[in-house]
Amino acid sequence: MLGTAGSSKRCERCGHWRSLLFDYHRPAPDCIVPAPQTSSSTPLEVAKMILRPTTTFTASKTLSRLRFPSAVNSTTPKHCVAQPITRARAHAKMSQSHACCTVPPIVSDGYKEKGEWITIDGMKTYATGPKDAKQALLVVYDIFGFFPQTLQGADILAHGDKERPYQVFMPDFFEGSPADISWYPPDTDEKGKKLGEFLKTKAAPPKTLERIPKVLSEIKSQRSSIQDWGILGYCWGGKIVNLSSQQGTPFKAAASCHPAMVDENDAPGITIPFAMLPSKDESKEDVEKWQKAVKVKNIVQWWPNQVHGFMAARSDLKDPAVEADYKKAYNLLLNWFHENMADASSKL
Repeated sequence: MLGTAGSSKRCERCGHWRSLLFDYHRPAPDCIVPAPQTSSSTPLEVAKMILRPTTTFTASKTLSRLRFPSAVNSTTPKHCVAQPITRARAHAKMSQSHACCTVPPIVSDGYKEKGEWITIDGMKTYATGPKDAKQALLVVYDIFGFFPQTLQGADILAHGDKERPYQVFMPDFFEGSPADISWYPPDTDEKGKKLGEFLKTKAAPPKTLERIPKVLSEIKSQRSSIQDWGILGYCWGGKIVNLSSQQGTPFKAAASCHPAMVDENDAPGITIPFAMLPSKDESKEDVEKWQKAVKVKNIVQWWPNQVHGFMAARSDLKDPAVEADYKKAYNLLLNWFHENMADASSKL
């Protein structure tokens, strides 16, 4: 189980098992769940600092200081990395797979999902892929919840390679109340406050992290064929993936797409192969610091022509350039999970 594996120790406050770096800090070395800070950040500051909007807005100088890990700052990057891919300390070159030839054509409008809707831990959950597949992926959506582009991505991962399918599950962690996509980018005070409040409450990582063990357990009780798990997240979900990839994780491989809240302090504790796919809107500085601190097999591939969210809710698949990179990115994910889930299976 997620909460008892490895040498992790449960916290007496909440029973959770890992360190969280979202507006929290460690109270003591023996407690792996940080205590809330005594001073809180305003919703407006949270929205500004976390999601790094491409269009900036002015925050009031009277707002209290935001206490976040030092790797996060309020400067929107003016440029992105020139080279589309960086591989630092990757232990092996990613191999191509049959997926490159079998990923189906992308549907730009009116997509009809291939999976079904089930209930897991009381949450509406999108489930797709053959029920007898031995490997599964948990997908953590972005703050905007279920969108056709995100569901199509789940179907690609499940069915994109007929020789290597996955069972894919995407729970509705926001339980029917995701953020309104009109809030992004938070280029007005009103939108910033709404988005920031959402991030501090409903989207606070501890709420999601503590549900993952039960989600996996309940899925396993219904799908006994599953032997290995991988995890994938978009934007806010990328933070959940970082925090779910630490010591004692039940996952064998991880990937984070156009991630939010990239923090170098998360990196040293990651224990499984990790792929990060930043867009042009992510901070080059934060991503480079994160990668330098990672101690396990990893890749970082930049998408310098794509916006934050191009693989999920904010993807404009009617644009041929976006559609092409969307397909390439999902090919990369399939190859990544193929290679690293295969490595995991061979060690069983």
